[in-house]
Amino acid sequence: MDVYRREIMYYQQAIMKPRVKSSVSLGALVKYSEQFLSNDPVLSGCLPSNPWITDDPEFWDLNAKLVEIPTRMRVERWAFNFSELIRDPKGRQSFQLFLRKEFSGENLSFWEACEDLKYGDQSKVKEKAEEIYKLFLAPGARRWINIDGTTMGITVRGLKHPHRYVLDAAQTHIYMLMKKDSYGRYLKSPTYKEMLAKAVVPREGSRSSSLPFGRRRLRSSPSPVILRKLEEEAKAREAAATVDITQVMSKLDRRSQLKKEPPK
Repeated sequence: MDVYRREIMYYQQAIMKPRVKSSVSLGALVKYSEQFLSNDPVLSGCLPSNPWITDDPEFWDLNAKLVEIPTRMRVERWAFNFSELIRDPKGRQSFQLFLRKEFSGENLSFWEACEDLKYGDQSKVKEKAEEIYKLFLAPGARRWINIDGTTMGITVRGLKHPHRYVLDAAQTHIYMLMKKDSYGRYLKSPTYKEMLAKAVVPREGSRSSSLPFGRRRLRSSPSPVILRKLEEEAKAREAAATVDITQVMSKLDRRSQLKKEPPK
């Protein structure tokens, strides 16, 4: 039943989404690809080296989930969009520190509790749902979160028969609140700027040029029109190199003499 409820909710949300032209979608895809190009370990390579090839695990050590000091590329990626920040455990840790300074840390804690409810043990779903309600949603809750009456009504009705996705409406509401309100201030805050300043910039390790997936600058292939033009120019130069200039000049002289001689 949980699977079908989730599927129904997905299609209901999909119906409400606006449709766009194919050209707009393709433009967005190109922009997305260009933005994430430098963060793609296959296209742009790994720093300091590819651990699958060089047997050097430093790349994994630098990019561990809760490493003390993350890499600069990782911190810069948090500024791409809110989803990149909240999906990264280290990013959430930094964001939670900022929210606590703003006295709104319960919002992210509620979002994380909902994620734990979704992907935790089935046998503990009912117990976890009740704990989350008492901690965040019940009147006078210790870490009460602010959601609108409609969302609260949907949530309370759903808790009569709890399932993994019973708190989706409330979780989405809090997610959008953090995205629209707190995320922009976080990127301008000293918390993020200090993290960016302390971030590690790994240097490229020694590697053989024959190794694939190394860090290298990729160049796009030239246009077929340019290739054809270069090919034609090369053929013309080749043909010019094989021509005997003296024979050509002698032929031109004979033609000019024939024109000057009077007809018999």
